[in-house]
Amino acid sequence: MHRRRLVTTEEIVAIASPDSEGVLERLADWSDERGIECKPVAVGEDIAEVYEQGRDTLGVTLGGDGTFLEGVRAFAPREIPLLGINTGTLAFLPRVQPADMEDALAEVLRGQAEVKTRQQLRARAEGLDAVGINDVMIQHIPPENPVDRKITRLKAFVEGDYVGEYDGTGLAIATPTGSTGISLSANGPIHSPDDNTTLELVPLHTHSMGVRPLVVGASSDIRVVSENEASLLVDGGRSHTTLEPGEAVAITGAETPMHIVRTGLDDTFYTALAAKLGWGIREGQAETTPQAPTVPGEESTFEDVVGRAADVASEAVRAAGEPLQEIHGRVESVEYKGDKSDVVSEADYKSEQIIAAVIENEFPEHAIRSEEDVSREGSSSYTWLLDPLDGTGNYVNGNPNYSISVALLDDGEPVMGTVYAPEFDDLFGAIAGGKAYLNGQVVGTTDRDELAESMLVSGYDPDGTFLTHCYQATRGIRRFGSAALHLCYLASGSADAVWEYDTYPWDIAAGIVIARAAGARITDVEGKRYDFDDTNDNDRKELLATNGPLHDALLEHVASRPELQQAEADD
Repeated sequence: MHRRRLVTTEEIVAIASPDSEGVLERLADWSDERGIECKPVAVGEDIAEVYEQGRDTLGVTLGGDGTFLEGVRAFAPREIPLLGINTGTLAFLPRVQPADMEDALAEVLRGQAEVKTRQQLRARAEGLDAVGINDVMIQHIPPENPVDRKITRLKAFVEGDYVGEYDGTGLAIATPTGSTGISLSANGPIHSPDDNTTLELVPLHTHSMGVRPLVVGASSDIRVVSENEASLLVDGGRSHTTLEPGEAVAITGAETPMHIVRTGLDDTFYTALAAKLGWGIREGQAETTPQAPTVPGEESTFEDVVGRAADVASEAVRAAGEPLQEIHGRVESVEYKGDKSDVVSEADYKSEQIIAAVIENEFPEHAIRSEEDVSREGSSSYTWLLDPLDGTGNYVNGNPNYSISVALLDDGEPVMGTVYAPEFDDLFGAIAGGKAYLNGQVVGTTDRDELAESMLVSGYDPDGTFLTHCYQATRGIRRFGSAALHLCYLASGSADAVWEYDTYPWDIAAGIVIARAAGARITDVEGKRYDFDDTNDNDRKELLATNGPLHDALLEHVASRPELQQAEADD
């Protein structure tokens, strides 16, 4: 999940430990003031009683590590992001202190928090199929007779290869999230848990000097066979069974990760370690955090408004693309009260809400205009022009050719453009005067100059005259139903020219920046430079864009259309 999507949070499901009543009341008051529904759930209860699928939900836990793990078990299968408030004592997982809760939540709603992806694991054995975020513990069961064997013998395999034999009190297979305490006690490694997809095998109280912890890829298939009866626990016993002698357990990374929300108010992983383990703090010394040193050659740079705007736009469209894809996937499977226009309304609203909120938070002095409802005056020369869903006809019929278009204007002139096609995960972008990019790679137009060798893209063609007149003279004409994508395909070399019968500012502002940066030439059908007019909301304005070398030939051919010649004769 993209962090910027959190600005559309509609409800909070809060799993609270019994001693968190006061913090829960504050959370409910804060939510109510902002029109967000707060639904409390006691630890151990099923959130299915209160969770409403299809709403933008934030999961919150109020408690320590145990409550946080209950939140993981409830929220991860539903892909609900989780923010942990630490009302416990010794906790590594929830890192926002109760005093900072309101400020942390405000950061979440501004889209400024981070969403970290945590690797989970899956364990399968006789009578058990469980997912956990911490670890699987395979441990010896203490004998009733104190003189009987007190260790267990485990054989481990990774991807079918025999790793070795573990004689001791057991073996822990842990994710980076769950490795810390166990790994420390067994003299193993410590992993930073965020965005780290590995699993580690840590021997517990081994009787062999040669047995060491082993780190493998998260997708690795780990098999462990116990020669003796052994206890199998997932996440501290939240799922458990007993392995009989000779039985095996299969462990690998789970398909569904956990999305954990981290804010600027969180204690970092390393701060938590230092505080709990006393790293680098001498008796009587002030507990201050050293600052990271600078390196010779590093220079500070002044903030570049347009460059930062491009970064913000990229984040905003990716975040908006998530709900668009989800709703797009329901187009053919969900019945709506009216017709499929309801789908477009919901999709437009969510996309626009995310993008506008992100821009307002990052650039409060900038104006915002949208094809839909957003219109905000600004105090600077900059105006954002949004099309939250370009290609609505395609979208409503389940076609993947739709896009999100965001442009920044400076005194009415487009200076930055970002276009995102969610179904293809294609991100186009450019800054005026710079290069054009597709998914971070520089792109450019083709160099074809022969009309007969060229592929054209057409916009709305009301009577088919452009298609009729140009089809036989070219290699073909395609129409994808999104003016923003048409210009991006020209920029990336997937087409040699684009013709649009009528254009609106929000449809083409971003595409113009991208196409021009890629080397395109853009005019009207008479060959005059296409002057962008952000006030042109109603008047038809024809556009002709080519790779450059083809432009004169296409202009000449378009000018020979019978209806244009007839119009000239009438004049």
